[in-house]
Amino acid sequence: MVKKIKKKKEIRAKNKKEIIVMISGGFDPIHIGHIRYIKEAKKLGDYLVVVINNDNWLRVKKGKEFMGELERKEIIEAIAGVDEVIISKHCKNTKDMSVCEEIKLIKPDIFANGGDRKPSWDPVPEVSICKELGIKMVYNVGRGGKVKSSSEMLKNYAKTLKKNK
Repeated sequence: MVKKIKKKKEIRAKNKKEIIVMISGGFDPIHIGHIRYIKEAKKLGDYLVVVINNDNWLRVKKGKEFMGELERKEIIEAIAGVDEVIISKHCKNTKDMSVCEEIKLIKPDIFANGGDRKPSWDPVPEVSICKELGIKMVYNVGRGGKVKSSSEMLKNYAKTLKKNK
């Protein structure tokens, strides 16, 4: 079943003062750092939208997805505090690694970035669209910087498997 993506005015239909927070990530595989990121982001507002970077995005960034986008979506939807989950619309072999299109669609009040993203050393591609739309950007969400790396977890697991052959 395809669920209609709620836009800001639909989210606020019941409560005009609701603060909408948006986060994004690959979440492949999901780990404790992601959970902390989600929980801390929820504290920034009333309605949390999580954008999952789709399989096309992961294939460009990492070469392959470990968990499919629908499986990742279902897991994120099960986390307390998550109000809506959408899958990014990145096309095959995309060069645009941002979620600017999703930001334009939802128009959140806040776009929050995890502990691995800081404007000083890791430029966030969504900065210009957030400035243009008057969206506040928040950095280092999720307690204590980058706690885990999905890529490193998978590499370490692959090494362990290879060693145990």
